Amino acid sequence: MTEYETLRVEMNESVARLTLDSSAGFNSLTTTMAEELLTVITELNDDETVRCLVVRGTGAFCSGADLSALDGDGSDAPRLRRLASMLHDSVIQLHQADTPVVTGINGVAAGAGVGLALGGDLVVMAEDATIEFAYPEIGLTGDGGVTFLLPRLVGLRRAKEIALLNEPIGADHAVSLGLVTESVPSESFDDRLGELAERLADGPTAALSATKRLLTESFDRDLAQQLAKETDAIASAARTEDYQRGYEAFFGEEEPEFVGR
Repeated sequence: MTEYETLRVEMNESVARLTLDSSAGFNSLTTTMAEELLTVITELNDDETVRCLVVRGTGAFCSGADLSALDGDGSDAPRLRRLASMLHDSVIQLHQADTPVVTGINGVAAGAGVGLALGGDLVVMAEDATIEFAYPEIGLTGDGGVTFLLPRLVGLRRAKEIALLNEPIGADHAVSLGLVTESVPSESFDDRLGELAERLADGPTAALSATKRLLTESFDRDLAQQLAKETDAIASAARTEDYQRGYEAFFGEEEPEFVGR
C-alpha cells in the first residue's frame, strides 16, 4: 500500500478505510491533502476488490481549508480556486462511487469537511462531534458540495438557516434534521463504522451501487424517466451472479454469499 503524507489507507478484506490525517490544526485541508485525496479516491474507485469505502478523520474529521496557508486578501483567490477544484473532483468521485461509502464524523466537521462528511451514503456521527458550516466566520461561501447536499438533505428553508446563521450542530440534532444517519457514543464509534462497512461489503454491491445511483439521480428526473431507469437497472441486475445466488438462497435454507458482481 502506498504511503501518503496526509492520509492513511488500510484494506481489510473488501473494505477500504481512508483516514484523513493532516498535520495542520484540527485536521484541516492542505493542498497536499487535496492532491492525495483525489489520487486515493480515484484509485479506490478503480479497484474491483473494494466493496465498501469508509472515510473518517483523526481527532477531528476535517475543519476545512488550512487558513494558515492563506494571506487573507484577494491574492488568495487563485489558491482557493485550485484547492476547491481538487476537492470538488474528489467529491464527484465519492458521489459517483460504484461502492457504498460510509463516512464517520469524529470531532468537528467544518467548512470543506462538511461536504466530504455528508457525501457518504451512510453517515455515522460520534455523540460529542459537531458540524459547523463555518464559511460566514471568514466571509466566504460554501464549497465541497455543501450547497448541493444541504437543501437535498434537509430542505431549502432549513439549509438556509444552517448556512446563514452558522450555528454548530450536535449529533442528536444532526440526526433529527436528516443530516446524518445515526449518532453513537464515542466509545462505540469505531465498532459501528466497522459493522456498517462489513454489512455493506457482504451485500450485493452491484445492486446496491445501482440502487444508490437511482436514488441520487431521481432529483433530476420526472416519474416516467425514473421508471425507465428502474426498468433498465433491474434487468441489468438480473444478469449478475449475485442475483443467481440470492435467488437460490431465497428457496434454500442458507444465507446468500454475495460476490459483488
